[in-house]
Amino acid sequence: MNLNLEGKRALVTGSSAGLGEATAKLLAAEGATVVIHGRDKDRTERVAAGIRQAGGTVTTVLGDLATDEGAAAVARAATTDGPVDILVNNAGFYRHLSWAEASPAEWTDTYNVNVVSGVRMIRHLVPAMRERGWGRVITIGGGLASQPMNTHPQYNATLAARHNLAVSLARDLKGTGVTSNVVSPGAILVEATKELVTGIGPSRGWGETWEEIQPNAVEALIPNDRGRFGKPDEIAAAVAYLCSDYAEYVSGATIRVDGGLIRSAF
Repeated sequence: MNLNLEGKRALVTGSSAGLGEATAKLLAAEGATVVIHGRDKDRTERVAAGIRQAGGTVTTVLGDLATDEGAAAVARAATTDGPVDILVNNAGFYRHLSWAEASPAEWTDTYNVNVVSGVRMIRHLVPAMRERGWGRVITIGGGLASQPMNTHPQYNATLAARHNLAVSLARDLKGTGVTSNVVSPGAILVEATKELVTGIGPSRGWGETWEEIQPNAVEALIPNDRGRFGKPDEIAAAVAYLCSDYAEYVSGATIRVDGGLIRSAF
């Protein structure tokens, strides 16, 4: 399929690694001009260099979205060479904490980074999309929004907020030509995930090699219909679809890409 992204400009927040990197690379391969965002210059430039080498068009912006000033600076830099048509709110973080360990300050910090940062970018970039009569806002959520774990509760709650704000935004964008949707990943095999699982695998009796560890880790941690971890490119593909003309009739939706980890029919 031709996603018809030529001439579109996409800002992917937190795209110097992981899901954001995979998403930026796919959007560039589909013809969009991509703005890579990160806080580390070397990592951000590395991703941009790879896209250029593959024939894509890319620029970079650095900045901390957790402050009003930082987000405003990122928005200004991202629009220097043209308006942003596609905003992928991907940036976020969490710490593995128990209820006892997650202090109120930790909750506040996580909410600011994972939720308010995205709101900042929406406020900076979506008004111009409205004026032009076309735009796409894709929020990266997660299955823990609807099926939370007993650990890192501060992160679970922010995912629920991300899902909620994306649907609220969709209702506000009625009739504008701009859509807002959610891509909800399951457990995706980014480098940090693989390091964590291989680190704890032997002590939990899952095996010694990755081939031994993966199926046992999946069964113990994330039992799903596909029997494996997801791949970053599979999340990127869902984002690319929502950016395209094929998703013109999709509004306020959540696309789960989790192998069937979430057991709800709705």
